[in-house]
Amino acid sequence: MQDKTTSVKVSELSAPTGEPITVLRFSGDITSTSKAAVLGTYQSLPADAKRILLDLSKVDYINSSGIALIIQMLMQAGKAGQSIQTFGLSPHFQKVFTMVGITKYTKIHPDEPAACAAFAE
Repeated sequence: MQDKTTSVKVSELSAPTGEPITVLRFSGDITSTSKAAVLGTYQSLPADAKRILLDLSKVDYINSSGIALIIQMLMQAGKAGQSIQTFGLSPHFQKVFTMVGITKYTKIHPDEPAACAAFAE
């Protein structure tokens, strides 16, 4: 199976309260070859990015190495005092994220509006 290259688009939205939300829109597969896309993109965000939204709606596949990269990013965000919300996971990956404990670091939402609203909670 050929990995689909991971790509990330960074954009900005406004939370319902008006604060900026930095959005990381992932596409392709997230595997061991995705370190630069996942961690590199996260680490290049401005220091004042306090609300980060992960859009995984265009991710087709995440293996155990990809999950480890996501956990590493979420742990770094937690240490930096950043809030991360996630949406766009298939039901299968919602179950996997819950089983491996990722939901300790980020809440999983059904869609982008629900994820954005969660920053106001």
